[in-house]
Amino acid sequence: MRNFLEKASASYYSGQPIISDAEFDSLAKKYNFEDVGHQVTDGIPHLFKMYSLQKVFNISEAPANLRDYIASPKLDGAAVSLTYVNGHFAGGLTRGDGNLGRDITDKMALLVPNTISLLGEVQITGEVVCPSSVTNARNVAAGSLNLKDLEEFKARPLTFVGYDIQGVEFNQYTDTLQALAKEGFRAVDTFDYEYYPTDGTVYRVNCNKTFNKLGYTAHHPRGAFALKEQKKGVVTVLEAVIWQVGKSGVVSPVAILDPVLIGDATVSRATLHNIEYIRSLDLEIGCKVEVIRSGEIIPRILCRVD
Repeated sequence: MRNFLEKASASYYSGQPIISDAEFDSLAKKYNFEDVGHQVTDGIPHLFKMYSLQKVFNISEAPANLRDYIASPKLDGAAVSLTYVNGHFAGGLTRGDGNLGRDITDKMALLVPNTISLLGEVQITGEVVCPSSVTNARNVAAGSLNLKDLEEFKARPLTFVGYDIQGVEFNQYTDTLQALAKEGFRAVDTFDYEYYPTDGTVYRVNCNKTFNKLGYTAHHPRGAFALKEQKKGVVTVLEAVIWQVGKSGVVSPVAILDPVLIGDATVSRATLHNIEYIRSLDLEIGCKVEVIRSGEIIPRILCRVD
């Protein structure tokens, strides 16, 4: 399973995911897979390591008192880092494995300011996003960073949204975000994300001194986390039930559904587990059902809705 998750992670960061975010999160949690990002062996080091965020799925599970935290949308695009040296744009990298990324300087130069007023070696991190009106917007954003044709890249409706600055000291995270806006970037706290894909909310300690004092695990900062959205079910029609034999020899029922789009996948089948599950939901051929994929490897029926 670890090999599969490594392959899935590599596919995601190359812009061609083979499973959904919900499926990956569910498998990663089940098999304690904590590697985040594709391991890059021929990449360029980030000026500062790009950490992932601890995920929680219920606000009651939040690891701290949220009174001192700043909330911002968790944009669903491609994370990148920008390096500025004495105010001049020096390079852009994909997130990669958080330590090394691939060079995308030529592309990012088309999306970000060429110069800023901050001196020294500065890293700005953020997300390249694509409007939700574009099919598979997240995949388009990530895949665009792999394009070789700059003219094709220019034609994509891409935007860079900044969410942090490293290499310069600010008292508060809100000061960091204000500095991003002052330097000509779209900052995550003021960005109009209504027409862009998101997959949760990021909470970060506002006091940067406290944030730095809390430190990091091997994978994520202790002063920030992501509250992931619980995906809502989609209503469709149960058209039939078939029985199939699994690898273990167990016979189980499978729902045949009127095909419906859930997230970025078309779903036409769902697990029904066993006959008691069917009876408990009072399912009948032709009834309307609510189907969900969030946190599940195989889509499943939540309930009957008529």
